[in-house]
Amino acid sequence: MCLGTNGLNRKGKVIIMKIIVTGGAGFIGGNFVHYMLKAHPEYRIICLDCLTYAGNMETLAPVMDNPNFRFCKVDITDREAVFNVFEEEHPDIVVNFAAESHVDRSIENPGVFLNTNIIGTQVMMDACRKYGIQRYHQVSTDEVYGDLPLDRPDLFFTEETPIHTSSPYSASKASADLLVQAYHRTFGLPVTISRCSNNYGPYHFPEKLIPLMIANALNDKPLPVYGKGENVRDWLYVEDHCRAIDLIIHKGTVGEVYNIGGHNEMKNIDIVKIICKALDKPESLITYVADRKGHDMRYAIDPTKIHNELGWLPETKFADGIQKTIRWYLDNREWWEHIINGEYQDYYARMYGNR
Repeated sequence: MCLGTNGLNRKGKVIIMKIIVTGGAGFIGGNFVHYMLKAHPEYRIICLDCLTYAGNMETLAPVMDNPNFRFCKVDITDREAVFNVFEEEHPDIVVNFAAESHVDRSIENPGVFLNTNIIGTQVMMDACRKYGIQRYHQVSTDEVYGDLPLDRPDLFFTEETPIHTSSPYSASKASADLLVQAYHRTFGLPVTISRCSNNYGPYHFPEKLIPLMIANALNDKPLPVYGKGENVRDWLYVEDHCRAIDLIIHKGTVGEVYNIGGHNEMKNIDIVKIICKALDKPESLITYVADRKGHDMRYAIDPTKIHNELGWLPETKFADGIQKTIRWYLDNREWWEHIINGEYQDYYARMYGNR
């Protein structure tokens, strides 16, 4: 089911570019939809999302009436449905965010991750081959590189770092990356890949670290921290990530991989303490729980390549970004409370079921 017009014009203005964004009702994909409609008002954005647990139509509510936006409730593993959208739209660019992405869930049920993250990627690229595109962009993760030791702060992931996965999630993303590169070499498909560090910002699903801690702290609930909280992540503000992808799909070199990092390394426990302080909550809420299986210790990205080739650098310092993020969750309690109580899963049927 698709919502919105499939026409070519916006108030008489010619659409100069059509972009399919998969997973656009998710965290990063949703932010990308908002970013692109604002940065390129002359573009048409077609969002494909099957609205699994992490897909939230309320994230897209502010743009649903934009005549340059179309939403299609489509699973990217559904070849017929995907090809139908391509037949109608004939997109110029595809940006594939759609993925099962929560590591804990991948440990519980690896098969779902393999299907969406690998087979779904294949279906999208087969459609791109049939209908012809200027660029297929695969959004990947720094987790395909494995992890780095805590006692070697001089080491960073580069695009040449060997793939060394730790979880079914990261293995599925690495497999998809290899498939994308194979389609480029075998079929000449014009592709690019980006591998990002941990994102944070608005519309982040509340089972992830930062929004979970904010929501629990506001409700005076325990703040569960894996192990001792010593794991280090390189945090990237989601708008900076969107800006990087915008550059890559327009100016990036076909066939290349680009690492996108925030230059903001933080221990998990330090982030939790920052949130407690910002919300005036006691650190006694922090509860240490058994560590995750195969938990990577440190991620750190070297974004030199994208800086040298495309001029990109992260603009948001963590100290500023975390405060903006906390403020967003304070100002948008209804959004994440609907997720916690499950109401968000009924939003699509309630708002659009009869269209």
